[in-house]
Amino acid sequence: MLRRSAVTAGFALALTLVAAPALAQQGPGESATPYTFAEARAKVAATAAKPSPGLLDAIRRDLGGTGEQAAARLINEAAAAKIEPALRGQLGAAYAGAWVNGPTSELVVATSDSTKVASLAKSGAEVKLFKHSLATLEAAKATLDGLVSSAPKSVPSWYVDVRTNSVVVLAGDVAEAQAFVNGSGVDASLVRVEASQEKPTPLYDVRGGDAYYMGGRCSVGFSVTRGSQGGFATAGHCGTVGTATQGFNRVAQGTFQGSSFPGNDYAWVAVNANWTPTGVVNGYSAGILPVNGSTQQVVGSSICRSGSTTQYRCGTISQHNTSVTYPEGTITGLTRTTVCAEPGDSGGSYISGTQAQGVTSGGSGNCTSGGTTYHQPINEILSVYGLTLVTGGTNPPPTGCTGYTNTYTGSLTSNANAYQPGTAGYSAAAGVHRVCLDAPNGTDYDAYLQKLSGSTWTTVASGTSSGPDEAFTYNGTAGTYRVRVHAYSGSGSYTLGLTRP
Repeated sequence: MLRRSAVTAGFALALTLVAAPALAQQGPGESATPYTFAEARAKVAATAAKPSPGLLDAIRRDLGGTGEQAAARLINEAAAAKIEPALRGQLGAAYAGAWVNGPTSELVVATSDSTKVASLAKSGAEVKLFKHSLATLEAAKATLDGLVSSAPKSVPSWYVDVRTNSVVVLAGDVAEAQAFVNGSGVDASLVRVEASQEKPTPLYDVRGGDAYYMGGRCSVGFSVTRGSQGGFATAGHCGTVGTATQGFNRVAQGTFQGSSFPGNDYAWVAVNANWTPTGVVNGYSAGILPVNGSTQQVVGSSICRSGSTTQYRCGTISQHNTSVTYPEGTITGLTRTTVCAEPGDSGGSYISGTQAQGVTSGGSGNCTSGGTTYHQPINEILSVYGLTLVTGGTNPPPTGCTGYTNTYTGSLTSNANAYQPGTAGYSAAAGVHRVCLDAPNGTDYDAYLQKLSGSTWTTVASGTSSGPDEAFTYNGTAGTYRVRVHAYSGSGSYTLGLTRP
């Protein structure tokens, strides 16, 4: 269920708070959390697999700190991702963002409503009080997104920075950027123009993870399936629909089935019977890393990238929902990170812990002097093409839910939750929603269709039998919906089928 919020304070007020007793669990609207951030950490620590020494070494190398701090960072980041949806839901219009800080990734949450601070502090996170809500900042950024055709070439990127409570516009020419902002109609108090030498370009030569060839050289992002067809996600600038690929060994591999660039930077390749998708990432010096799901991590979390030029590198998440202007055009909806990359790393895997995050799009700088990189979030790719992420190491998720418009996958431990196609849900017209859940034999997984009412998610239909599989329909009015998947007992990978009206 959703957890009760924790909020942070930083506008004119900064509070460091201690964990309070757990808050009471509420009803089906799920506007509260049944445990504090400290308890969320404890649950993660009790159920999470031990991180590989290679992963801890890579985090220590690129982010500093001790091995103990690296291990604590991973636990805290997973706990933050679990509790953040509840904070967002409870605060509603007053939500101003969340991120993690420091060598052990302590949770910080912001609100624009001073009356929320005292009650939300009980979650045990640091609380910040800001002037602007996240919705206000995202609306301002959306206005800039609508003006991409008039954006100066000297403006490489703009994004909502939750840590400074502003929309940041990076600028090679500050005067040009300021003129762009002034002419946009956006409230100037919401925007900070920052001088920048960034000149992002797509990284064409080699594309992360294991290499593949298509006239040039790219790399696999993440293994996926669509029905019984296997394949992988990668960057859109790697190839167009119909482009044939060869694997790292130059053996015939597959064909691009979908590709979008610019505007987006995603694609997927269907492979032939000689290739078997597996739920792992080649971490090079860190070893072979399992992929257990695709929960988006919060700003400040550690994230690592696999690419065949610079291999396995780590950094942190700077911002989500970033708009980036390449010479070919503007890409929206990317995630900005501090992971270094070099030409040839595009298309490869971004992974945080065991959670797939996205595929390499582009960036600036290098792994000698440092730089900034951007990735296309994996959940958008899965949703657009109706793909299922292959998880659980070499074990793909169940494939029982067929014939649905969209399929999603993930991996849960007992008593955990996931939200598909994401915590923000999807827009739907009036009509019938069809939901199917396929979980591992011997488990008891449940599915709940939820509708957003104001700032609260309310369950409107559900499948809660005692077995692993559920299927139901719901005839609803137009609105915003999502599906909550709950592991009542047992653990493992699941597949969710969804047809929306």
